[in-house]
Amino acid sequence: MAKTRKDIEALEYHAQGKPGKIEVVPTKPYSTQRDLSLAYSPGVAIPCLEIAENKEDVYKYTAKGNLVAVISNGTAVLGLGDIGPEASKPVMEGKGLLFKIFADIDVFDIELDAKDVDHFVSVVKAMAPTFGGINLEDIKAPECFEIEEKLKAELNIPVMHDDQHGTAIISSAAMLNAVELAEKEIGKLKLVISGAGASAMSCAKLYVSLGVKRENIVMIDSQGVIRADRKELSKSKQLFASSRDISTLEDAMKDADMFLGLSRGGILSKELVLTMAENPIVFALANPDPEIPYKDAIASREDIILATGRSDHPNQVNNVLGFPFIFRGALDVRATAINEEMKLAAVRAIADLAKEPVPEVVNEAYDEKNIVFGRDFIIPKPLDPRLITTVAPAVAKAAISSGVAQHVIKDWDAYSENLSKRLGLDNKLLKNITQKAKKNPKTVVFAEADNYKILKAAQIVYEEGIAQPILLGKVKKIQEVVEEYSLDISDIPIIDPRSSSERERKNKYAELLFEKRKRRGITLVEAKEMMRSRNYFGSAMVELGEADALISGLTRNYRDTIRPALQVIGTDDDVTKIAGMYILFTKNGPFFFADTTVNVNPTAQDIVDITALAAKIIQRFRIVPRIGLLSYSNFGSSEGDDAIKMREATRMLHEQHPDLIVDGEIQANFALNKELRDEIFPFSELARKNTNTLIFPNLSSGNIAYKLMQEMGGVESIGPILLGMKKPVHILQLGSNVREIINMVTIAVTDAQTRK
Repeated sequence: MAKTRKDIEALEYHAQGKPGKIEVVPTKPYSTQRDLSLAYSPGVAIPCLEIAENKEDVYKYTAKGNLVAVISNGTAVLGLGDIGPEASKPVMEGKGLLFKIFADIDVFDIELDAKDVDHFVSVVKAMAPTFGGINLEDIKAPECFEIEEKLKAELNIPVMHDDQHGTAIISSAAMLNAVELAEKEIGKLKLVISGAGASAMSCAKLYVSLGVKRENIVMIDSQGVIRADRKELSKSKQLFASSRDISTLEDAMKDADMFLGLSRGGILSKELVLTMAENPIVFALANPDPEIPYKDAIASREDIILATGRSDHPNQVNNVLGFPFIFRGALDVRATAINEEMKLAAVRAIADLAKEPVPEVVNEAYDEKNIVFGRDFIIPKPLDPRLITTVAPAVAKAAISSGVAQHVIKDWDAYSENLSKRLGLDNKLLKNITQKAKKNPKTVVFAEADNYKILKAAQIVYEEGIAQPILLGKVKKIQEVVEEYSLDISDIPIIDPRSSSERERKNKYAELLFEKRKRRGITLVEAKEMMRSRNYFGSAMVELGEADALISGLTRNYRDTIRPALQVIGTDDDVTKIAGMYILFTKNGPFFFADTTVNVNPTAQDIVDITALAAKIIQRFRIVPRIGLLSYSNFGSSEGDDAIKMREATRMLHEQHPDLIVDGEIQANFALNKELRDEIFPFSELARKNTNTLIFPNLSSGNIAYKLMQEMGGVESIGPILLGMKKPVHILQLGSNVREIINMVTIAVTDAQTRK
């Protein structure tokens, strides 16, 4: 089968670097012979003996308590059906990735060649001592019901088939809120369910637990309404076989209060929605095409409350709102099961969270002014950082109260704080920035459009809705690169500043530059010649409002790239010194490094200005900057020039910017190690705070530091972000990869949004 460009991109994503999406990383030191002797023989024998004496010590000395198995036999993979265990592995790895990034749970994905129920159960049961929990995935019905039931009965660790219960839990939370908004009584709710697979059955059971009457449910499968008089019904379908005289979807929808779709796209029409009761609730959850298109459903009637499984519409019913946090809570109390009480606790916690005031970081991420509980917001957003600290404790408390917890949490405030720390919630910054950019994409000029990386990045940000690119360069050269790499930029405009067709525009731009620089040695003739350069041309587009941001620097010297922008656009009115800042994303959240690219040997006042510029940008990300001014000295321990400079800059910052949390001069290890700093320097302004911003005494130290981190630290970075420019101009690091270019474009777009 011929592969589309999207198919090829997906394959490249999974194959790039180390194939796959997850890896095992050591958590203990291993660099010396002593480390290895403790990690393995002979030292490892000691914890082995402790566990042999007390099995519960396995949670103390191994990773069992934070390790979940994601297990499938590949018989019901997404919408692909029975494609086999090997073909299911990318999905299982992806599930492992979600566990890790949303709840810091480690995962081994396990794909079994086992379709027989008893064989499957026996294999999982044999490997269960390895894990703290079992997440069953993509196993076809009805076998999935029997497998889960047997494993739950035979194992003393949490077991959950997410295809069943994940959708049930999230849709139940949405249902509770929709019923409240529609002013309906749950006990009288007339419910139509399209679909009779694992998800549909679990949803129906959980809805009944929440108060929906079984006799008010009409379930429909591929053969029509599941009626009590139908022959050869499976055990699960018999539970919801209707005794009512209803044979078709049309009959079922008349005066129905709610429709739950877990089937296929396009089966529900506007006309059928119109036959429903007042304030109808429609959950069209088929993916990627819902049972009724969003626009059709919204257009059908004004009183509808609509949810889908798609991220591009309001009220997304997404399993990621549940499973990471449910397992997090279950693992943290060493629950022996995930029972009905725990699932209902998750439902109510998610439903209640949607009614709480939404943090500004969530509004920012989705480019909303004020998200509030209502018809278009009946369920939390996936990027809401409160999910882990809301759902996990609720599940843990339910496990304790229902008697399945083997460990009791006593200090819930400390537990909540620990959840925030273990996840590194600020790591959501990049996701939030990307989401914000997509809500209001801006026009970005790419000055080096004859380069493959630039063209690839431009294609991606256009297709993803992050930005509206304009490409600068020779049309023929760009088209050659496009053809060589099979890119698609057909809808992206290309401008060649050297083309005669751009003479009028170049003259206009040249006059702009001449007016700005005529008393700085530039003649009109020289200005016209300069406008043949793409960096000058692109800067003029931004200055005149014909574009919102400029991206350049991939193939050119940093100073040669920045000079045109400074001459054409210039700095902010209150800025005397520009600077460069990198954002480095780590497990412990983002770190901000400045100045890393511009000022060779700044003065104390320059350090003050650089720090203020960095703090201003960091605050735009809704993060409180906690700033360390770095040196080889700690608070006066040395009297070298750099130490004195950073000490003086700290004093000036306290006077000029008393609102900033900043201290120095301080060595990097003390700046980053809160426990060490608090022990030795408890008087510091940074005491009991986690430093997230580092200001360097000179360009050499800053440049070396971030490049070492990039190469050795396993971090993702964005930068250098140019601080102090009047309009958004961002200079790429020489040789940046496509992902780094996309990240920089994303920053440029949000920068432009903020300025607008």
